[in-house]
Amino acid sequence: MLRDDIVEYSLDGHHSEEAGKKIRKKIWMVTGILTLITAIEVAIGATVHQDSDYWTTVKIFFIILTLVKAAYIVLVFMHLGDERKILKWVVLIPYFIFALYLIAILLYEGLAVLESNS
Repeated sequence: MLRDDIVEYSLDGHHSEEAGKKIRKKIWMVTGILTLITAIEVAIGATVHQDSDYWTTVKIFFIILTLVKAAYIVLVFMHLGDERKILKWVVLIPYFIFALYLIAILLYEGLAVLESNS
């Protein structure tokens, strides 16, 4: 006897095989881009030592790459990339301003702690 209270959602696909291939290709592209950016961060972090002359530049580079990854994740996974350009900027610019504000507070407080300990 067939039950009518069970809904099989896997049979309820509303796209063709070509659309499925396109979606899978996009998922692999997103995974590849995020993996590449992370691999670059890890490689730089593993090769540049903290007592190096480049360490401040490396930290700034890490912050920039992290913001780029976060913006890309928001664009792709929150489907903001499909919206108009102005909406993208309206969402992303306050995020970047807030991130820069947090970095400024971190630097200011870090210097204050450093001065109080010396």
